[in-house]
Amino acid sequence: MKQPDSIVKLINKFSSLPGVGLKTAQRFAYSVIDMSDAEVMDFCEAMQAVKTNVRLCKECGNFTENEICDICKSRDKSVICVVSYPKDVLALDKGGSYKGVYHVLHGTLSPLDGRGPEQLNIKSLLSRLDGVSEVIMATNPDVEGEATAMYLARLIKPLGIKVTRLAQGISIGSDIEYADEITLERALGGRTEI
Repeated sequence: MKQPDSIVKLINKFSSLPGVGLKTAQRFAYSVIDMSDAEVMDFCEAMQAVKTNVRLCKECGNFTENEICDICKSRDKSVICVVSYPKDVLALDKGGSYKGVYHVLHGTLSPLDGRGPEQLNIKSLLSRLDGVSEVIMATNPDVEGEATAMYLARLIKPLGIKVTRLAQGISIGSDIEYADEITLERALGGRTEI
């Protein structure tokens, strides 16, 4: 049976999202069909609002609706936790034990994918280091994350700033966003100097 073109198009749009397979995309599409017109409009308005209102924080590169995010406005700026993506900030901050600020690179070094230092948010990190006592490398414990952490450590350590790495407990090859709050709190608490 051939599905209507509108449904197929919606399924294709949902399945183009990261981590959404065909069956999940179909469930999403059929959920939209079951929504009232008002619910569909709310859904569309929420997506449009994100595209219109969300920007990158001028200090850390995290998502915000203001020029400077709430974390950068209110936290201890003497410790910076460097992460690859905004979703990592959310994962690390869930536990509530970390009181410093973050810096989002928006990726990791990957020469095979054409991502070098120029493609990452590194220059602004280096410009934020005045008065900083420690930089925590919280990139994923995979090859690219480790290479990125080591590259940044080589740039930062000569400035006399302590550079640490999250403690083990996050499995090698896993993503920070999927780790539970207790594991992340222990990783932050048991970090080691690079």
